[in-house]
Amino acid sequence: MRILMVEDDRKLCEAVCYQLEREGFTVDVCSDGDDGLRWIRQQAHDLVILDRMLPTMSGTTVLSRMRADGIATPVLIVTALDTVANRVEGLEAGADDYLVKPFAMEELIARIRAMGRRPRGWESAARLRLGRVTFDPAQRILSGPAGECSLSHREGDLMEALLRNPGQTLPRSVLLSRVWGPDAPVEEGNLDNYVYFLRRRLNQVGGGLEVKTVRGVGYRLEQADG
Repeated sequence: MRILMVEDDRKLCEAVCYQLEREGFTVDVCSDGDDGLRWIRQQAHDLVILDRMLPTMSGTTVLSRMRADGIATPVLIVTALDTVANRVEGLEAGADDYLVKPFAMEELIARIRAMGRRPRGWESAARLRLGRVTFDPAQRILSGPAGECSLSHREGDLMEALLRNPGQTLPRSVLLSRVWGPDAPVEEGNLDNYVYFLRRRLNQVGGGLEVKTVRGVGYRLEQADG
């Protein structure tokens, strides 16, 4: 699961990233509101940890604008502002949860996992299934009627993105952001290579899933005909 942390406290970012990556999460970081909103609009993340007091644009403004754009990515606000009015304002702007600084790392991780148990169901620990194929994002194990295999980190991220959107055409730009991260210096041909690898993995485990090419747009995961 990929998390975006929008926070201008560098030491806090380093500490949080270290702990979250130990828990198996992938974390991208930016330090001001303008960049945060730009990254959020790419919809490359499963969760946003958003500081309320940011340079260039406040966290609540970022939150209001992303919700106005129809972006439903879960948001956890973290802030030193701890009055009831502050919490109400953040939640009414569209936050899913609110955590006051300073916080214990155990509580942050617990809140992330608790948000994952809500109906959106994006938590990486949950197994994903389509037809007779199952994928465990935490272990990166792909299973089907013909057996199972382990996926690489990037293969797993690509498999997860496709399985969470079955039957939907995902643009190349979205998949590049989901697998390599926003603004990553990656050539588009790398995506085609990993789609090729994933097709081989799907054939290996059986179950009749296919990654279809939508020319000029991107890729779509669907059940094979017949």
